[in-house]
Amino acid sequence: MNNSYNIYQELAKPPLSPPGWIFGPVWTVLYAMMGIACFRVLSKGLGRPEVQRAALAFVLQLALNFLWPYLYFTLGLRGVAAIEILVLWLAIGLCTWLFFRIDALAGWLMVPYLLWVTFATYLNIATWYLNA
Repeated sequence: MNNSYNIYQELAKPPLSPPGWIFGPVWTVLYAMMGIACFRVLSKGLGRPEVQRAALAFVLQLALNFLWPYLYFTLGLRGVAAIEILVLWLAIGLCTWLFFRIDALAGWLMVPYLLWVTFATYLNIATWYLNA
């Protein structure tokens, strides 16, 4: 994935595509917000069933998040990545909803991530179409 920036630069891109350099700073902020949100939820007590469910949802969406660039950039499977990012979006939505039920601020901290992945879904599907 070291060359993901170069791969992104070479793709035909749809309208509203951001410059490649923006992804690093955006993801840094999003991961920090996700970490704070997760910490807030876990601090409510991992022995609580609702916290356990939220933690499981968090791990699931994080695993899907880490899988996406491998599919999209390393393997070049943009169609498979498009399906995967839709599943990721659902997992983030579930995680966000569970976080809201435990700690409102934790839920709100996940919303920018959900919005960014919504935008990333558009970019994934559009670049898949434009570069097929």
